[in-house]
Amino acid sequence: MTAATGTFDPTILATRRSSFARVRSMLRGDPLALLGLALISLFVFLAIFGPMIAPSPGSGAGVIDVEHRLAAPSAAHIFGTDELGRDVLTRVILGARPTLSIALVVVSLAVLLGVPLGAIAGYNRGWLDAVIMRVADLFLAFPPLLLAMAIVAALGAGIEHAALALAVAWWPWYTRIARGTAVSLRERPFIDAARTMGLPNRTIVLRHIVPNSLTPIVVQAMLDMGTVILAAGGLAFLGLGARPPFPDWGLMVASGRDKILSDWWLSTLPGVAIFAATLGFTLLGDFLVRALDPRQN
Repeated sequence: MTAATGTFDPTILATRRSSFARVRSMLRGDPLALLGLALISLFVFLAIFGPMIAPSPGSGAGVIDVEHRLAAPSAAHIFGTDELGRDVLTRVILGARPTLSIALVVVSLAVLLGVPLGAIAGYNRGWLDAVIMRVADLFLAFPPLLLAMAIVAALGAGIEHAALALAVAWWPWYTRIARGTAVSLRERPFIDAARTMGLPNRTIVLRHIVPNSLTPIVVQAMLDMGTVILAAGGLAFLGLGARPPFPDWGLMVASGRDKILSDWWLSTLPGVAIFAATLGFTLLGDFLVRALDPRQN
């Protein structure tokens, strides 16, 4: 392909195909990556089919049964019941959908905001680059979770505000990645050819720079999915995310923290779900770093 007829530089496209083939080959021999993929597949399955397979979904938060409140794990209730008699396994299964949804929304918003800004900054350089990157550095000066907490505190608690706050805290990372890739691509021959043909800068950035920056973005997004799940659970634990009776894992951990010694299953089992989901995305993300980074091979 050329700059006039397609989006990708032929050498980059060929390298990408070779990378995907190498990824498939390496994946079969990496048990940790396969474990990560299995965990992600499990939670995606629960997110899609959870209401159909949960023991007692009720209206979406579990059926209240005060006669069996705080029942220990048993054959009747594998994960036990909570203080309202709701089946904990049901709530853990139902919590998969909102947990993955908020992580996907946060990462998508961060990518949609950060990648174009980084590509524009890296391609144009000059004062525009300086302004965009100084704003990004300003956001990066604060720990992401602390910044998200401040934003949610200003907007008010709620899962929508938590997602927005986390996206605002996460976008600068993608801006820096996209900028670095754009700087390395702006002098490539296919970009020079596009400029010679008179294509406007906006078209070059959107059709050539951004698509050829996808590999590091996908790797970072996979790693961030696990981190965002942990951060969203932290906000819910602090009362800044989802509200009862929403089946949120972080909220379930918070509601059972006072009974951790007597009724351990209330906090432990939702916490295990958060750990497993975070572990799955982290393992697969680490594998993609090794498989797609030529410096690792």
